[in-house]
Amino acid sequence: MTAPVRVLDIGCWTDTWFAVHGEVCSIAVGDGVDVSLELTAPRPGHEPEFDLWAHSYDQRYTFSPLSRPGHHPLLESTLLRWCPPDVSAKVEISSPVPPGCGVGTSAAVVVAMITALWAAAGKPLDPQEIAVAAHRIETEDVGLQSGVQDQRAAAYGGANLIVIDPYPTARVQPVPVSEQTWQALTDRLITVYLGMPHESSALHESVIARLTGTDREPLLEPLRLAALRAATALAAGDLDALGAAAIDATDAQAQLHPDLVGARAREVIDCAAGLGAVGWKVNGAGGEGGTVTVIGPPDPGPLLAALDAISYVTRLNLVPTRTGATVVG
Repeated sequence: MTAPVRVLDIGCWTDTWFAVHGEVCSIAVGDGVDVSLELTAPRPGHEPEFDLWAHSYDQRYTFSPLSRPGHHPLLESTLLRWCPPDVSAKVEISSPVPPGCGVGTSAAVVVAMITALWAAAGKPLDPQEIAVAAHRIETEDVGLQSGVQDQRAAAYGGANLIVIDPYPTARVQPVPVSEQTWQALTDRLITVYLGMPHESSALHESVIARLTGTDREPLLEPLRLAALRAATALAAGDLDALGAAAIDATDAQAQLHPDLVGARAREVIDCAAGLGAVGWKVNGAGGEGGTVTVIGPPDPGPLLAALDAISYVTRLNLVPTRTGATVVG
């Protein structure tokens, strides 16, 4: 089972309960996450048990459905809710994406796990239903703050405009992207990890408190408009216009709180701007650390060399993919 993550999530912050309605345009990329699932009968005389192996955290443990340890609440909750009854499960999860990148990896893992468990149970694999189920795991079962865009990107793949009205209702409008434009995205999208996961819980709580006030619309509307412009640009094959929308979205995030675009991201952006990049986006809700995706020039070689020379930067091998969560084998 595989599922993509996403980059260039233009319009993020508008897919939340406190925004009420919004638009997000994003592009699914892989390699995202891989999940292997093995269901077996319990050992004779024993209750069912779950064997969970999270490679990114170098952690493996076994637990009973009757008593979960809470090491990885999202993963444990997904198994408890969707594993067929009276069976044991072995789950292995791996991803080349470092934790805390801001590209929706956690949501992609839950989407991939649900897809695998539903496939094993013979349940229809409707991407919208899978995305809704994954969002409920985060918000209802685990009690996290969560927008609705990441689950859709992982379930559907491709380039999408996600329209939220009202939260958590969302419809996915696939953006028709030509093969020529898709190849240009493949050649020119550069996603860099800033050397550390985004540490942003307190910062995000501060932004949420601000956005529940009466002045939220002037802050959120530029993000919604940037998403609509990005979808139009993608459909037209205009990467310059896509880049302009991404820049405006990043600037609008900084208006929510300047620390949403951290110092490391600023250095990468300055480097990219000086070497012909047409756009950039701090992925996810932002904060110190995480990732930035840059839309490079037609010849990105000098920019790639300059980014590689920044000590804390790691380029991630994330390539646009039209494929959403998929059962493999």
